[in-house]
Amino acid sequence: MTEFFNVLAPDEARALLLNHIVPVSGQEILPTAEALGRVTAVALHAPQPLPTFRRSTMDGYAVRAADTFGASGSLPAFLDVIGEVPMGQAAQVILGTGQAALVHTGGMIPETADAVVQVEQTQIVGTESKSPPYEIEVFKSVAQGENILQVGEDVPTGQEILPAGHILRPQDLGGLLALGITEVAVRKKPRVVILATGDEVIPPEEETEPGQIRDINSYTVSGQVIAAGGVPVRGGIIADNLAALQEAAEEGLADADMLVMSAGSSVSFRDMTAQVIAGLGRPGVLFHGVATRPGKPTIGGVAGGKPVIGLPGNPVSAMVQFDMLGRPSIHRLLGISHPVQQGLIWANLTINTASQSGREDYIPVRLEKTAGGYQATPVFGKSNLIYTLVNADGLMKIPLDNGGLLAGELVEVRLF
Repeated sequence: MTEFFNVLAPDEARALLLNHIVPVSGQEILPTAEALGRVTAVALHAPQPLPTFRRSTMDGYAVRAADTFGASGSLPAFLDVIGEVPMGQAAQVILGTGQAALVHTGGMIPETADAVVQVEQTQIVGTESKSPPYEIEVFKSVAQGENILQVGEDVPTGQEILPAGHILRPQDLGGLLALGITEVAVRKKPRVVILATGDEVIPPEEETEPGQIRDINSYTVSGQVIAAGGVPVRGGIIADNLAALQEAAEEGLADADMLVMSAGSSVSFRDMTAQVIAGLGRPGVLFHGVATRPGKPTIGGVAGGKPVIGLPGNPVSAMVQFDMLGRPSIHRLLGISHPVQQGLIWANLTINTASQSGREDYIPVRLEKTAGGYQATPVFGKSNLIYTLVNADGLMKIPLDNGGLLAGELVEVRLF
């Protein structure tokens, strides 16, 4: 057995891989209402100001601020309410000195008004009528512009509202639709071909014979691809045959933007993944081995700007390493300008946990919320035991140069 070569620290391996990836160029036009989670292909600019008219931020009275100066509870200002601005209509009321108009939250402000007095700071004088005309007492002065949204205060015309490479969130969809942007250009989702390898691997629907295992990784990695914004294409199970694996890899990569091969990444006479990646195109294998546990024998490579990742066969290792390398690779293919950090929390470790300096450990943990914060309890198990992940809420990180953590320490947990 040969030795591992070019083993890199995880951050170094990730940076090396990402620097060689060329983003996909394809884009498509989607209805804005259906674009949640997609990535903008071009920068978007406001075609008009928002708001397009001066609006009240609360129920009250549109006034000329000067008419309220000095008003107080003991010395109120008296104003004549001469009309009301109906919601959804232009303001037709023209205010003179000592006059006001009834307005509602979101309603248009008359051109001659420059402030709004909250209804709670007023009182109707001498009548039970709620319809103008009537007189009010104002118990608090207001300044010019108070309780008013000005034209373009949210977004001025022409301002960049979203950059290219932005993952569209619910609030982004609302902001675009508020400006009348009903269609948006988004990056096409990268296609990720996933190959499972090994003579012992069979489809999940088949009954296992002694020595056989069902294919797990094709399906767990498919879910991770979807979560990262890609389209998984399961390429089937390839036997431990160099020619068959090379052919499947070449066909898969030709039809996709990224290739993932599960198993065959350890260094042994049966493990051919690195050799296959080297034959796919330049620059080929960038590293074979990452200073992490689980997943040390992971391979990272690029062929023609497309990432190719060789994952260990153990399902825990495969999921952890895809999260470390596959997820950011998809984000780079999508041209995401500010990749979203997977949810992180800090929790108190419940038991001492050993590690080995010189590698970055990721240990499945269960989380419990208490009055003092989250408690993290490790779920120990070997990297071929999928239920260590099923029974966990996230992965606790033990930093590269840390020999272990003590009970009670605050630890970083990546949430699933």
